[in-house]
Amino acid sequence: MDTLPHGFGDVELHAALDVAIEAADAAARIHRAHQGGSFATRTKSTDIDLVTEVDTRSEAAIREVIAEYYPDHAVLGEEQGQDATARCRWIVDPLDGTVNYAHGFPFYCVSIALEVDGQVLVAVVHDTANGERFTALTGRGAFVDGRRLHVSGTTDLRSSIISTGFSYDLATIEQNVPLLARALASTQGIRRAGSAALDICYVGAGRVDAFWELRLNAWDVAAGLLIVREAGGTVTGPDGSPYRWDDEAFVASNGALHARVLELLNLGQALA
Repeated sequence: MDTLPHGFGDVELHAALDVAIEAADAAARIHRAHQGGSFATRTKSTDIDLVTEVDTRSEAAIREVIAEYYPDHAVLGEEQGQDATARCRWIVDPLDGTVNYAHGFPFYCVSIALEVDGQVLVAVVHDTANGERFTALTGRGAFVDGRRLHVSGTTDLRSSIISTGFSYDLATIEQNVPLLARALASTQGIRRAGSAALDICYVGAGRVDAFWELRLNAWDVAAGLLIVREAGGTVTGPDGSPYRWDDEAFVASNGALHARVLELLNLGQALA
C-alpha cells in the first residue's frame, strides 16, 4: 500500500472520494441537460479545438462543490486554469471529449482527481453517455460501479487492442501518424474514440491493452493514471520512467505489454 501524505488516512480518502463523486455528478447532470440540444460553442487553440458553454458550466459546478467542502484547496481546471497554490490540488476536466459531445457521439466524461503533495490519491471518471463511474483510491484498488477492475492479461502484442488519441495541433498530429501506422501493423486493432480520460480507464478495465497519446495535459490523465495503476497496470512517460505532468507522451498498459509498446512506438525518435 502506498505511503499516504501527512493527514490522509482512510477516513480522509473516502471523504474526498465522496466529494469527487458529488462534483462529477453535478457536472454530468449539466451534460445530460444539454444532450442533443443547442448550446454555445467556440474554438480555443485551433479551429477544431472546441469548448462549449457545457464545459464552462460544468467546471463552475465542480468548483462550487469542492469549495463547499474544501475552501482551502486549489483547483486546476481545463477551462479556468489554477485558482491558487496549495498542497491539496483538484485536477479537473469538466467535459473530456467535447468534440464527441458536440456531435452527439456517446464517448465523453467528467474527470476529477485529488493530488496531495504531488501524489494523486483520489480519482473519479464519470462516463456520462454510458452511465459508468470509474473510481480509485491510492493503494485501495480501482472500481467501475463498485466492481473491482483488473487490467487485461494479454501478453502477445499481435493479439492486443491498443487505443490512441490525437492532439488539436497539426504538428503533433503529424508526429503521431507514423506511430499509428506501426501499431496498426503490429496489433489486432487500434481504437481512437476521442476521450483520453475514458481511453485510459478502458486500459484499467481490461477492455484495451494499452493507450498512448502525445502532449496531454494533467487534467486529461490525472484520474485515469491512478485508475490504471490501481487496476494493476503501468503508466509511464515516453522513456519508460514514471509519468510527469510535463512529459511529451503518456503511455498506459496492462504492464505485461509495456516494454513491447514502448519499443514499438519508439517515442524518443518520434518526438525528436
